[in-house]
Amino acid sequence: MRTERLKEEIKQYAKEIGIDKIGFATADVFGELRERLRRQQELGYQSGFEKGTLEERTEPQRLLPEAQAIISIALAYPTRMKNAPKSTKEERRGLFARASWGVDYHHVLRDRLEKLTAFIEERVPNAVNKIMVDTGELSDRAVAERAGIGFSGKNTSIITKEFGSFVYLGEMMTNIPFIPDDPVEDSCGDCRKCLDACPTGALIEGGQLNAQRCIAFLTQTKDFLPDEFRTKIGNRVYGCDTCQQVCPRNKGVDFHLHPEFEPEHDIAKPKLKPMLRISNREFKEKFGHISGSWRGKKPLQRNALLALGHYKDTTAIAEMIDVMNNDPRPVIRGTAAWSLGKIGTNEAFRAIEAAMTAEKDERVLYEMKKGLAFGNETGA
Repeated sequence: MRTERLKEEIKQYAKEIGIDKIGFATADVFGELRERLRRQQELGYQSGFEKGTLEERTEPQRLLPEAQAIISIALAYPTRMKNAPKSTKEERRGLFARASWGVDYHHVLRDRLEKLTAFIEERVPNAVNKIMVDTGELSDRAVAERAGIGFSGKNTSIITKEFGSFVYLGEMMTNIPFIPDDPVEDSCGDCRKCLDACPTGALIEGGQLNAQRCIAFLTQTKDFLPDEFRTKIGNRVYGCDTCQQVCPRNKGVDFHLHPEFEPEHDIAKPKLKPMLRISNREFKEKFGHISGSWRGKKPLQRNALLALGHYKDTTAIAEMIDVMNNDPRPVIRGTAAWSLGKIGTNEAFRAIEAAMTAEKDERVLYEMKKGLAFGNETGA
């Protein structure tokens, strides 16, 4: 009875500190998840960003030997930007995924979980707790599903009744043996809108994701983007929302419950040309507080170059030529050359040909040749 009363007190306190959903799960082994992760490894579907061994990711007591239960929390984030700035022919804009709008959610959820921990430890002095938000070994989604926060959709997101799938997740392992909540029934049914809409076919039947084909993952890589994906990312500079946007469970969903998550226009939809020449200090000052900055400026600049190519933005040619000729990073020089070819003006092709005479890096030269090949396609 004492544990049940504490559970109700925690739920009430969670509301007071701005936690939108909270659920309680056992700390048992995630057996089904382990088999799914093993299958992902075998198929080469993992992103490489995963933390921990297969055992650590599926056996909570390897991370906290005293663990008896896991508390899962969810915070809703906005899906629509009020008075969003428009892209113009003179100033094209990129787009950060909604999960990167506002302050880095890792900090916000950790703050809520730390408050929850302090609340519990005041009442149970011998409580042992361990907090994780996204970067820990456990799967936030698997924990949330077990705790009744929502069900795992075919788009591999946790879908809640109240907020759709636009929620951030975090969890706390504890040695307190809370009675678990009931899981939510899977409601995807025969719907396959997310599978059909995925631009790269990254979603596999049965709610499995091939991270190597997922645009959200690809926009975070630092090397040359594989050719087949370059025309798929459009103006995305970080992340992808397509599989969530088409989900019927997300129709009309837009919650503005936390000021920290409100998007700043020129950050959530940044002008692309200024991103090409931004310094490290400027990048940190402008983007350092959002989750989409965690890989540094290089992937975002590469994606901005691809977006300018996607738009065939002739107003960016001079700046892109400067990048192609002078940037010290081969990936950025080569991507600039490829995108100049994509824009396809005579000025762009002449610049690529001139740059080839001074370029020494074989990978960049290869990209320059691919850029020039666009001229053969168009007859330029």
